[in-house]
Amino acid sequence: MMAQDRSKRNFLSFFSGKQFLIPLAALLALVIFNLIADPEFFRVTLGRNSAGDPVLAGNLISILDNGSELAILAIGMTLVTAASGGQDISAGAVIAICGSALLRVLCGSDLTSGQIQSPIIVAFLVCCLVGMLCGAFNGALVAFFRIQPMVATLILFTAGRSIAAWINNNELPMVADSTFASFGGYIKGVPMPTPFFIALICFAAVWALLRFTSLGLYVQSVGISEKTSRLNGLDPRIVKVGVFVIMGLCCAVAALIKVSRLKTINYSIIAKDIEMDAILAVALGGNPLSGGKFRMSSSILGAYVIQFLTTTLYKFDVQSDALSAYKAAAVIILVVLSSPVVREKLMKLLRSLSEPETAGKQV
Repeated sequence: MMAQDRSKRNFLSFFSGKQFLIPLAALLALVIFNLIADPEFFRVTLGRNSAGDPVLAGNLISILDNGSELAILAIGMTLVTAASGGQDISAGAVIAICGSALLRVLCGSDLTSGQIQSPIIVAFLVCCLVGMLCGAFNGALVAFFRIQPMVATLILFTAGRSIAAWINNNELPMVADSTFASFGGYIKGVPMPTPFFIALICFAAVWALLRFTSLGLYVQSVGISEKTSRLNGLDPRIVKVGVFVIMGLCCAVAALIKVSRLKTINYSIIAKDIEMDAILAVALGGNPLSGGKFRMSSSILGAYVIQFLTTTLYKFDVQSDALSAYKAAAVIILVVLSSPVVREKLMKLLRSLSEPETAGKQV
């Protein structure tokens, strides 16, 4: 009897301490729904793209492809949320700025020729530098001027797309180069979309950074208590600026993928509202939006769950103007279920259901 009670306690503690179970349960629910509604949803075929190269196609491939940009942004958003207790709402605008700078360097003075004037690696490095500068600007407002993160990032959220248009004199540069297009499409001879591999590289880099440095500890320490971290010799301002710089770098990588897909840029709609999905991915991963402890893998999983939901809604012909409403309703339910208050009540309910059974057996 004691062993059985112990196993029940271990079972309850397992579910109470694993925050990744919420996005995992959401993913499982979406999988079951699609299996029942349309098993063809999971069909993956080997076809050929416009260049005649063999590529994999299907809804699952589309989820991995389109969800990769969101997952990359979720990395930066998780660190920003954990350290500052707020969110960066300028991600979409920063992507527009980075993408515009990328095209400016690639095209040079002739924006409409479609020919590349500079090496792609040079343009990407400039793109990363611009993203990091945007992140440093946001971080400085938060760290040194103590402005709330959402208010501080509202500046670039409002002005960012105008800045992006100004960089290229409000023209729409075109890049018709197969090598550049492969960053947002497929590498010749590789059937999987390139953005998925870029995301894997980003995941590996962040894992190594958190595993072999003290960044994760510093971020959590500042997020939990700035005063305590300062007493322990840690400068919260440096940590906050650092996580916003990482967020800017994530935006730069997402900009490379976005611009490569389109071969141009539309300043007003590129990456529109993507920052909201990134925030939802962090929340869906069970990470507290007030800052402190975080689990990066849960945020990444949450990003792909959101893309899974988006693809499911498109699959069943939900009208584009109603897509946000369906998506918001589903995400609200998932986020509420993942909140500490609801999880605590669910654990109490599970305990109350198991205690009468245990008491009856003891009698």
